Amino acid sequence: MIEKLWQSDGVIFASPTYAFQVSGLMKTFLDRTTFLLHRPRFFGKTCTSIAVQGVYGGQDVVKYLDFVGGGLGFNVVKGISLTALEPMQERDRQKIARTLLKHSRRFYSSLTKPAYPAPSLFRLMAFRMGRTSMQQMLDNDSYDYTYYMEQGWFASSYYYPVRLGLLKKLVGKTFDWLAQVMT
Repeated sequence: MIEKLWQSDGVIFASPTYAFQVSGLMKTFLDRTTFLLHRPRFFGKTCTSIAVQGVYGGQDVVKYLDFVGGGLGFNVVKGISLTALEPMQERDRQKIARTLLKHSRRFYSSLTKPAYPAPSLFRLMAFRMGRTSMQQMLDNDSYDYTYYMEQGWFASSYYYPVRLGLLKKLVGKTFDWLAQVMT
């Protein structure tokens, strides 16, 4: 599955909402790929999520899937939650169809935009503090450390080449310093 994700331009994470969370199958998949949250690799690719709910909980599932997608490196198009009750009325089918059409257009639009956007302050903080902590606490015996070393991330401003404005450069250095103090 990881190879299929790598070969794709875009990925849609979809799940029914079971007990206010993703399905067991989706959770198992995400848990088996957790190491990718430490060693993200899907930069330049886009993802979104779709959760189907009966009555409630879909937005929390969307939030979770979008967060995981960002952690894996994807450019995230905010997902959607659909309500599907049985028996489904025709007007409900039409509403879902309209929602999916609108969402697919947003997803396609993201696929055609520049692949490597400037990081948000939150993403910059997560990278810089995580990277600096790894550099301080780990060594060549750690898969995370060697992956970061191989990617050149210990010497870079961010996961991929990006122009950071003066504010983000200063904030990035502050995050590096903060991570050093905390470890």
